[in-house]
Amino acid sequence: MLLKRLAEIRSPSGKEGEIKEFVRNFLEERGYEIFERDTFILVNRRSDFLIATHLDTVSIKSEFRIEADFAYGTGVADAKASLAAILETAEKGVDYAMAFFCEEEDTGRGSRDFLDYWNGKYAVVMEPTNLRIASKHLGCIEADLTFKGIASHASMPERGKNAIEKAIEAYIQLSKNFKVSILRIEGGSYEYVIPDHCTVRFDFLLEPNTLSSAMEELRKIDAEITILEAVDGFYSGKVVKIIEKAIRNAGFEPEFTTMPSWTDACNLAKKFDVVVWGPGELGDCHTVREKVSLKEVEIAKEVLWKLNELWVYF
Repeated sequence: MLLKRLAEIRSPSGKEGEIKEFVRNFLEERGYEIFERDTFILVNRRSDFLIATHLDTVSIKSEFRIEADFAYGTGVADAKASLAAILETAEKGVDYAMAFFCEEEDTGRGSRDFLDYWNGKYAVVMEPTNLRIASKHLGCIEADLTFKGIASHASMPERGKNAIEKAIEAYIQLSKNFKVSILRIEGGSYEYVIPDHCTVRFDFLLEPNTLSSAMEELRKIDAEITILEAVDGFYSGKVVKIIEKAIRNAGFEPEFTTMPSWTDACNLAKKFDVVVWGPGELGDCHTVREKVSLKEVEIAKEVLWKLNELWVYF
């Protein structure tokens, strides 16, 4: 099983060398001409239509296994099921471009570098959506906020200013208007003292066209702010009709969803009409529960083949 082989190649973000070599050899052996840079592989470069996914994973949380009709393990849904579907479809011979990015889980450098090397029109970025078409993509802000307080003996909190409490107050305030998560918090000690320092990583999920208002609200917070990522959301265009038609041609009814997480599509949307779609359950990704339906992988292959038959007519 190709998915098993891919999942068992360790490819944490920034260390994709082995799986990159595997993909390159797989496609070269089947007659494809490879265009390669440090952070991506591109095939059929002159095509106007692109199928893309990423090669890297987060750190290993669980090993590959199959139970009933599902494959489990780190990276199976995010996004090696998509990678397997692309490669197995490519065995039959496809004319659309294919791209495989590094560092999606970390810097996003693969898809960012890619922008300088492809001049097509439409792109499908394969990520876990349970095969629903993610025609709306949320934006995001990821930021580290450092709060300063005043230390005091914990028996006299009124003489100090609790930096952790300031962080909690900021979270409550920001959550009134935006969907905000705390990804990491660091501060305080066990020395019975009111903490005078706290650093929190906040993650905002933003509706399209709300980035500027979110940044404005964020700057009102009394903290030292370091922006790690700030991307506006977007809506897909004509590319939705292309994949919708391919799904129907494969014998299935299209369903739609919203992509709530940063993906390589955020970079590609700067130049191309892009949509996100692919097998797997996003909610379990990056956890020990990560899984993908084997049936979804088979359906993805059927849709990818239909895309190869019809994209030229759009």
